[in-house]
Amino acid sequence: MCRNIKTLFNFEPPATEEEIHAACLQFVRKISGSTRPSKVNEAPFNQAVGEISEVVTRLLYELDTHAPPKNREQEAAKARARAAQRFARA
Repeated sequence: MCRNIKTLFNFEPPATEEEIHAACLQFVRKISGSTRPSKVNEAPFNQAVGEISEVVTRLLYELDTHAPPKNREQEAAKARARAAQRFARA
């Protein structure tokens, strides 16, 4: 999985359209191997991002959990701590 794609489920407040779109864009970039599609591939690239966004949005609203919602700031702090530890070894 691409490191730039973040978990979007079970946050309070829920993931925004922009967050979902950004994750889907990263996914399509990863699987296509292209950060910017050529003009000829731009339409199918953008269509894929849009379709995947729709599916992901539906998935996020249909998933259910008994776990308490996560806090974005706490999760970001945990990620920064993991990154600091990972890169401190280098």
